[in-house]
Amino acid sequence: MGVTGPPGPVMDRDEVDRALARLGAEHEAIETSLLALQDHAGRRLLEGAELTGVTQERWTAAEASITLLWAYFDAYTAALRGAREIRSRRRWSSREDLAELTELLRGESVTVAGSTVATANAPTLHGGSGKLSERFTLAALVDRMNELYASSLDMVVAADAVWSALPARIDLLAAELQRTRKLAHSVGVRPGEHPAGDDLERITRTLTDLRAQVVSDPLAFWRPAQGSSAPGGGKPDTTVYDREARALEDVRREIDAVLTVRQDAEARLVKLRDVLSRADRTLAEARTARGEVLAKIAATEVPVVSGPPTALQEQLATAAEYRRHGQWHRLSPLLESLEEKAEDELLRARESLTAVTQPLAVRAELRGRLDAYKAKVARHGLAEDPFLIERYDAARRMLWSAPCDLRVAEQAVLRYQRAAVELLGTPRVAEQDGPEDRRGETRS
Repeated sequence: MGVTGPPGPVMDRDEVDRALARLGAEHEAIETSLLALQDHAGRRLLEGAELTGVTQERWTAAEASITLLWAYFDAYTAALRGAREIRSRRRWSSREDLAELTELLRGESVTVAGSTVATANAPTLHGGSGKLSERFTLAALVDRMNELYASSLDMVVAADAVWSALPARIDLLAAELQRTRKLAHSVGVRPGEHPAGDDLERITRTLTDLRAQVVSDPLAFWRPAQGSSAPGGGKPDTTVYDREARALEDVRREIDAVLTVRQDAEARLVKLRDVLSRADRTLAEARTARGEVLAKIAATEVPVVSGPPTALQEQLATAAEYRRHGQWHRLSPLLESLEEKAEDELLRARESLTAVTQPLAVRAELRGRLDAYKAKVARHGLAEDPFLIERYDAARRMLWSAPCDLRVAEQAVLRYQRAAVELLGTPRVAEQDGPEDRRGETRS
């Protein structure tokens, strides 16, 4: 849609012919635009839809605008036809014809009946419906049609864009939702029994409501482009859709995790039993070792060894029960918890065994140190030295007798070590306070 020239003095024939040519081209452009709007898929959908909210309000105004557009166009067509008839009276238009044409082409020569204006009830009209008629110049009439056309097209294009984008995407997401629901039910993820089942119910309700709202009030989901004056400038608002799509993806990951549990449950249960069995065997070994330490080592604090964790065995039995009954959604978190606790239990059992057998390890280290010095003495030809033999036998009796007093035994080993050092001519071994230093180092 274009604009005619400004009013002025009486036009000559060339000016009239050029104006009529412009008006004719403009008439064709206006008619093409109106017919395109009339055939627009969005307009046809709006006519047949049960609308609500902002879309209903704007479509009521747009329908009135479109009705008024055709009334204006008919008046414009009649004015153009009248001007052409005047120009066609004679080849060389008279002064009177040119004055009449000037008034028709540049003056307020177009009249729209008040009944038409009142019936259309378009919101962009100036003045009230009480007027008997409205008068326009051709330029002003074109401006008015441009305003009505732009607002009507903007509304139609926006509604059509939302309808073209959102319902189809919602339907695809709903189909994916149904597949996920079936998969969830197959692994026991149901509403009221698992959080993911509750999420699926909420997503279902939200998508159902969202689709109904989009169909009845598409403009509520239209986000106009900032600073754009072009009809249809903007994009559909997919905030709610995107949020539910992300929520469904989170549920799918949860279901996949449960499916993984179903596939790997037996292997994980076997591994759990093995870890707990190793922990039990380690604790049993620690209890046996504690009895041995109490019998063989004197004056030593030996930590108490706890029994096997019955709570873990009960939970393991529960996990096996869940697997037998296909309660994968319950088995999944239980297995994860059990695997962590079982590893902790095995570590605790190993630490208990280490703590219990520490005195035996100290005794073994002292025995090894004593024999090492005896071998060193023998290499230097002092194995038959009476003093060294006496010291060696004293230390050996203490280390190989039960119960063994580690502190006294260590002092005996140190005495043998110092005697050997003195005979070998090496620096003396410093006095040591007790069994805390068990490495047999020589220090000056």
